[in-house]
Amino acid sequence: MPLLLSGEQFCRDLEESGCLALHAPLEGGAETRLLRRMRSRGYKTQLSSARGLGDPEVFLFQSHGIRPPHLGHQSVGRNGAVGEVQQVVPQLGEMFVGNKPVLLWLLEGYVLSRSELFAITNLCHRESRLKVVVEMGGARALQWQSMKNFLGG
Repeated sequence: MPLLLSGEQFCRDLEESGCLALHAPLEGGAETRLLRRMRSRGYKTQLSSARGLGDPEVFLFQSHGIRPPHLGHQSVGRNGAVGEVQQVVPQLGEMFVGNKPVLLWLLEGYVLSRSELFAITNLCHRESRLKVVVEMGGARALQWQSMKNFLGG
């Protein structure tokens, strides 16, 4: 697997497009190798799941509120039905301290809607230091393409 030894083509494609749709072998391992290669090139990396992402820009860059899940029968008193809003820090806020590029690796990207994928792509174009890899499913061999081509636009 000479591709995984250097990661040159992957790095070039990621820097060129900003956001990649990736299909990886289901046995795993390719993600961590590529993340290591990107860290050695000076990237700050974050591995996260795409489930529950919501609005990508707010979740990644702004302080926002979340409500805990409803757990069934609760008192109808103070905040019983909907739960109390908890403030959450942005996921990528502190990673942009300094001037190193940031790589966000999203697992289970197949749960994202088309509009969420477009929003993530637009974020990469607005914030030049942000690069995103979205795993869109499994494949026999590691393959990727720009998100723009994946979405057909």
